[in-house]
Amino acid sequence: MIILVGPSASGKTEICKALCYKYGFKKFVTTTTRPKRVNEIEDIDYHFITLDQFKENIKNDNFIEYTIYNNNYYGTTKNEINLNTVLILEPDGLKAFNKLNIPSIISFYLECDEETRINRMKARLDNPESINERIKLDRSRFLNLEGYDYKINSEKLSINEITEIIYKTYLNKITSLNNH
Repeated sequence: MIILVGPSASGKTEICKALCYKYGFKKFVTTTTRPKRVNEIEDIDYHFITLDQFKENIKNDNFIEYTIYNNNYYGTTKNEINLNTVLILEPDGLKAFNKLNIPSIISFYLECDEETRINRMKARLDNPESINERIKLDRSRFLNLEGYDYKINSEKLSINEITEIIYKTYLNKITSLNNH
């Protein structure tokens, strides 16, 4: 399993899509209590459940980690862990997965300077107020980040180049695990 972690607009979503499209990976589907948005598909974008169902999953210890964001619950379930799966996480989520101590879970930190990320968010027409909030939040969340396996600077490489590096690194690691 591949975990991608990085600040806003570091390329996580596009790299996840490229790994799925080019190499047949599956996106790790997280669970949420928030309402489904237009064009979102059940069990593709999220597993949409009620708050009572979410709390039942917490009680039954079905989540690796979960958080509350914007009054909605989001969680990653243990039954979604598989080889050839990609998951995008925040730093706290990465810490929770590291506690599982599963050698076939390989994490990549996508490092990217603030100016590049701001320009990317402007190019995708993000709200200027939202951009400032995300940059400010990322400054604290990604300060002294640790616990990832590999770091890739995503400023000067294309999505395809990064995807290729991640795929080859993952393949080499999984192959070496299988040979031991």
